[in-house]
Amino acid sequence: MGRKIELSARRRDEIACALKRAKSKEEYQRALCLWLRVEQGLPARAIAEMLGISFGGVRNIHSGYLKLGERILTNVPTGGRLHANMNLTEEKAFLAPFEKAAAKSGILVVSDIHKAYENCVGCKVPASTVYRLLARQGWRKVAPRPSHPKADVDAQEAFKKTSQRNCANLKRWTKNH
Repeated sequence: MGRKIELSARRRDEIACALKRAKSKEEYQRALCLWLRVEQGLPARAIAEMLGISFGGVRNIHSGYLKLGERILTNVPTGGRLHANMNLTEEKAFLAPFEKAAAKSGILVVSDIHKAYENCVGCKVPASTVYRLLARQGWRKVAPRPSHPKADVDAQEAFKKTSQRNCANLKRWTKNH
C-alpha cells in the first residue's frame, strides 16, 4: 500500500469543492481520484479499478496535484501552435511589406520572404514553413496552366470543333456532372 498523502485542511477543502463544481466526467474523476486517496486512504490500484482509469493515470493525477495544485483538476485545453516562431498577428505584420510590394508588381517572391523570415527568427527554417505561413495568412499560389512552347492554338480550336467528342457512343463513358 502506498504512502498516504498528507494535505492541509485548505487543500482538502479544495478537493471537496472540486468534486461539487466538476462540469465534466473527466474533472469529476480527477477530483474523486484525489478524494479517495486523501480522505479514504485507498491505494492507487484500488482507485484505478473503481474509476476505470489506468494505474499510471491515477499516479499521474496524484503527482500532478502535488506539483501543480488545483490546475490539474480542471479541463484545460491543450494543443495549438506550441512550437510557433511567431503568433498570427506577428506573422501578419511580417508579411505587410511584402504584401505592398506584391500589390505593385502582382508577384510575391517566396525566396525573399524565406530569407527575411530566417533573419527575423534568427535560425534556419525549411521552405515549407514559409509556404504554411503564407497559407495561414490567406495567400495561395496562382499560376497559369503550363502550355507547350510549340503549341498551335488554331489547331487546338479546330480539333475541338471536329473531334468525336459529341458522339453518342462516347457520351455513355463520360462522367455526369
